[in-house]
Amino acid sequence: MATKKTTTKEEVVKSDKLILSPRITEKASMQSMSNAYTFVVHPSATKLSLLSEIKATYKVTPIKINITKIARQYTFIRGKLGTTAGIKKAVVFLKKGDTINLG
Repeated sequence: MATKKTTTKEEVVKSDKLILSPRITEKASMQSMSNAYTFVVHPSATKLSLLSEIKATYKVTPIKINITKIARQYTFIRGKLGTTAGIKKAVVFLKKGDTINLG
């Protein structure tokens, strides 16, 4: 009788730094009061890879991680057509009492 081998599709991220910077906006600062922190992350980052990086970097365990892509936008500056950079951001939710020092 043959046995089935199950595999998981976990991407191996080649980048050494997944969290590029904290995203400091008015909305992000309001969310940080309720233990939700926003970061700009590497385009190939996944939830599992971010989970391990946050544990290693900030010594906290996230409850939930939401990832979204912000598309680039076309803009018209000084008579020329240009684009703003698109990014990938992650919102990290922590349990009560855990904090991340971004400063």
